[in-house]
Amino acid sequence: MPITIADVAARAKVSKTTVSRVLNGKGELDESTAARVRKVIEELGYVPSSRAVGLARGRTRVVGMLVPSLTWPWIGEVLQGAVDVLETERYGLLLFTCNRGEESMRQFGAQVSAKSFDGLLVIEPEGTLDYIATLHARGLPVVLIDDRDVQPMQIPSVGTTHFTGAGAAARHLLEIGRYKPLVIAGPERFGCTVQRLEGFATEYAEAGHPIPADHILPGDFTIACGFEGINAAIEAGLDFDAVFAHNDLSATGAMQAILDSGRRIPQDVAVVGFDDIPLAAHTQPPLTTVHQPLREMGEAAARTLLAHFEGSPLPNRPTVIPATFMARGSTGAGPAADPS
Repeated sequence: MPITIADVAARAKVSKTTVSRVLNGKGELDESTAARVRKVIEELGYVPSSRAVGLARGRTRVVGMLVPSLTWPWIGEVLQGAVDVLETERYGLLLFTCNRGEESMRQFGAQVSAKSFDGLLVIEPEGTLDYIATLHARGLPVVLIDDRDVQPMQIPSVGTTHFTGAGAAARHLLEIGRYKPLVIAGPERFGCTVQRLEGFATEYAEAGHPIPADHILPGDFTIACGFEGINAAIEAGLDFDAVFAHNDLSATGAMQAILDSGRRIPQDVAVVGFDDIPLAAHTQPPLTTVHQPLREMGEAAARTLLAHFEGSPLPNRPTVIPATFMARGSTGAGPAADPS
């Protein structure tokens, strides 16, 4: 049978409360009594429950993380970044998804009420922002990752440079002489979609090549939307020599439709994505894209939360980690661009 705190108390001839105070360093205790309790702990090999000790200290040493779904292709990188920091500091992670909608959120709410974790990292599931803001206002430390333009809510966040990342994609395409791009956008309700579209369109407008409205196609970040968007553009007779897709999945779908139409990549159509998920380097040709610092964002969010636990105030401005541009074969970089 495992040794319990009651066993320690009985052997040391003290109360369980006294043993608890020794374990947690609380209260005024006679040094000889404390020394006797510590000796019994060593003799019996008693290992206190880390959760019980944490609760006694007012801390669980567990961080919660709420995400929409683990099927999103970049979630794993963010999660790994957060876990790397938490495990190093001996914190646990309690992960919640919204795969089952309201039922998932009820289970999450029950864990919040039970104070099962000290703070919360959030990749915002759609429609939950008001609830998350309420939790934060009531005292639960929250840090958003890849926020969707929610700075007015005063929730600390970690994000990247969607506007300038998309601008870098536009400059690259202009430099290689592509003046007639199609844009496959993301969902309009997301702040990142707005920023990526504005960053890309601004560069083209300033270069004297404004993007016509019919060259901006709606999308939903899926392979299917990229594939269907290109087919629709071809059927409509649109003239284009480049595609900027708002994520790598829709860029992959666009590439397939372009190749199916008999066009070559990059000779006839150059393609750029956004995110730099692992798939991007393994398409044919490899996909030029904007690299989101996904793992770094997870790390930064976790460090922000842990620093708060140690007494630092949560920042009142977003933490921004710059995106970087990755040129590959789909726009003519590297051996895959050989026009043979």
